[in-house]
Amino acid sequence: MVTRAAAVALVAMPLLGVAAQADDALGTPVGHVTIKVQSADIGIGRTWGSGRLTFQKHTYRFRIDGGSIAAVGYSKVTGSGEVYNLHAAKDLEGSYAAVNGEATAGTGVGGIVLSNPNGVKIKLVTQSKGGRLAAAAQGMKITMVR
Repeated sequence: MVTRAAAVALVAMPLLGVAAQADDALGTPVGHVTIKVQSADIGIGRTWGSGRLTFQKHTYRFRIDGGSIAAVGYSKVTGSGEVYNLHAAKDLEGSYAAVNGEATAGTGVGGIVLSNPNGVKIKLVTQSKGGRLAAAAQGMKITMVR
């Protein structure tokens, strides 16, 4: 019999592998981010939260707001990751799009690489709690807190 945690781990493992393989293609990380977001979905959903960027010995706060389609449920997600191709902190701002999956039943893990029109790339490893199933196109906007 497969436990819920084992099933979630099996779903998440390919996502972590993709994020790990992205290191070579992305180059050298120049910053680090941490995020805390929540997602609530009934077919179409909303994601909101905040994060911190550490870049050139400074810490910058930012807000996250976005949406998704083809998802149902609620989850709280924390994550951390590396930032690539960032030349100024303000370049982190902008719209990010991704097609990703989430299967959270209690707890889950995931990995994703995001990019914005400024050429900035963020590679995240995430941990989620809640009950959410998504095979979703997702968009989010990062806005720096001044």
